[in-house]
Amino acid sequence: MSDAQQITLIVDGEETKVTEGTTGAELFFERRDVVVARVNGVLKDLDQVLPADAEIEGVTIESPDGLNVLRHSTAHVMAQAVQQLRPDAKLGIGPYITDGFYFDFDVAEPFTPEDLRQLEKMMQKIINQNQKFVRRVVTEEEAREAMANEPYKLELLGKKNDATDAAEGVNVEVGAGDITIYDNVDRKSGESVWCDLCRGPHLPNTKIISNAFALTRSSAAYWLGNQNNQQLQRIYGTAWPTKEALKAYQERIAEAERRDHRKLGVELDLFSFPDELGSGLPVFHPKGGIIRKEMEDYSRKRHVDAGYEFVYTPHITKGHLYEVSGHLDWYKDGMFPAMQVDAEFNEDGTVRKPAQDYYLKPMNCPMHNLIYRSRGRSYRELPLRLFEFGSVYRYEKSGVVHGLTRVRGMTQDDAHIYCTREQMKDELTTTLNFVLGLLKDYGLDDFYLELSTKNEEKFVGDDAAWEEATRTLSEVAAASGLELVPDPGGAAFYGPKISVQAKDALGRTWQMSTIQLDFNLPERFELEYQAADGTRQRPVMIHRALFGSVERFMGVLTEHYAGAFPAWLAPVQVVGIPVAETFNDYVFDVVDQLKAAGIRAEVDISSDRFPKKIRTASKDKIPFVLIAGGEDAEAGAVSFRFRDGSQDNGVPVAEAVRRIVDAVKNRES
Repeated sequence: MSDAQQITLIVDGEETKVTEGTTGAELFFERRDVVVARVNGVLKDLDQVLPADAEIEGVTIESPDGLNVLRHSTAHVMAQAVQQLRPDAKLGIGPYITDGFYFDFDVAEPFTPEDLRQLEKMMQKIINQNQKFVRRVVTEEEAREAMANEPYKLELLGKKNDATDAAEGVNVEVGAGDITIYDNVDRKSGESVWCDLCRGPHLPNTKIISNAFALTRSSAAYWLGNQNNQQLQRIYGTAWPTKEALKAYQERIAEAERRDHRKLGVELDLFSFPDELGSGLPVFHPKGGIIRKEMEDYSRKRHVDAGYEFVYTPHITKGHLYEVSGHLDWYKDGMFPAMQVDAEFNEDGTVRKPAQDYYLKPMNCPMHNLIYRSRGRSYRELPLRLFEFGSVYRYEKSGVVHGLTRVRGMTQDDAHIYCTREQMKDELTTTLNFVLGLLKDYGLDDFYLELSTKNEEKFVGDDAAWEEATRTLSEVAAASGLELVPDPGGAAFYGPKISVQAKDALGRTWQMSTIQLDFNLPERFELEYQAADGTRQRPVMIHRALFGSVERFMGVLTEHYAGAFPAWLAPVQVVGIPVAETFNDYVFDVVDQLKAAGIRAEVDISSDRFPKKIRTASKDKIPFVLIAGGEDAEAGAVSFRFRDGSQDNGVPVAEAVRRIVDAVKNRES
């Protein structure tokens, strides 16, 4: 074989000689776990010919990109099955998503659970046929001919030049570069049995999907996410490299359902969402109120120790304030409509003084700026750290309101720090460390950071200020030693931000605290301080929310702890259970000692039998159950029963009180 027929590739970092015309499938023939190739940084189907001098990386099915390809290919198989079951179904969009995929269909009737079970069986038959996924490059005219009976695909072809901004999932169908169609090809006949407009890439064949997939649910969805468009039916599914991985995922989902804070909120009598109040407006019951108060009280103490000063601001304001801040230009869709008040009328009904627009506040920062601006400030006062548990209101669309984690009325633990440019880097570092330390105190300790940078279509201020702010935040984030993940275009209109992403007990990621660096609002509000040299200077403003909102944080903690809050947060920390009525007085005496020490304790003197009382305490997730019978009373002792079912018998009362007080004081579980 001559050298002219050989080309050089860099394969997984090593230089390799191969025959010209070699495909990814041939290159990775012995690696069955490789399902797609990364060629010069771009994912390609394995049947594509590899260009000379390219950098090639084998992408395995367990990798994030490999999982996305697996799930997108499974979505195609599902769509093929749907059109077998319902030949009149028209195809919408079918992208991969976190842990799965979905596909939208225009069908006459919604899908039923029985339909999903039948579709899974049909999908398994398609998978077992070992159909090939074959990429076909076409002209727009050819694509329109192939998709002539698919009106939604024809609409997508008109969006190929702005696919990224069109809607979720559009860019997996069309986008920059070639228009491609993927055929599902019968291996025996070589004929295409189904096709879809798609950018790919895909698995080499359906057999790789195996039986490690499941359809999870169906729902309604508007075409391209626009409620003015046709309502379609969406089927969600999931796919994994192995059946064991699928089962592990299903177990995680089942556990997540058991931990759902909306369910636990009812079971533990913590909070509710009365229809009479409206969507996204929760109320906290006494037990939920205890948890919330403990959270807030501890947070207040830590803020006092860290040099924050407390302020309070009203819930509504004249609209002009948010014209100055820019919120009415950039955030109006997220605000409740204006209330028009203070109009004055003449006797004949004509307007003597027009009404003014008042808004429920969506943010606290403009009001804090007014506090800063209320008098002259000196550099000696800086950094000035203003803190408020401030109630804000945001008009979330009803479709996204979700329990405590997405509400319309919330209380933010909001702080705004005013400092000099020289102080800002140290202040950002101190703030980040303060945030991480406080989150750890609440039991969250697995973090990474996300850096949200300027949205080129939605920002105020000049580029130089944004560049300085972004660079400073990046340096502070890097110095923390935590992983830093970019979030291009995710910043608020007034400045870049770092967000702390915390993982809960199930490994799910929640956005927690945010820290934003802002040079623009001080300019818009004309904030100043007198510098050491007598000149007037603009302060830098740092926006910081630790919980995000108290409501959301409580929802996250409820799921993180599965309702079994650590003793210091638990609404009821101790339940005393006498073995028999004879010992009621003895147990009440123990509980009185605990109450005197500041412990939330009560005695179960219900008519239930003793075993039922134990089960009730377990169901209510009480941290400590103290049991007392004849031997305990004679010895001046109690028996501990813990949440895991273990016991510690014959503990002297004084020691039992000390143990519980210490556990609460030290914020132990």
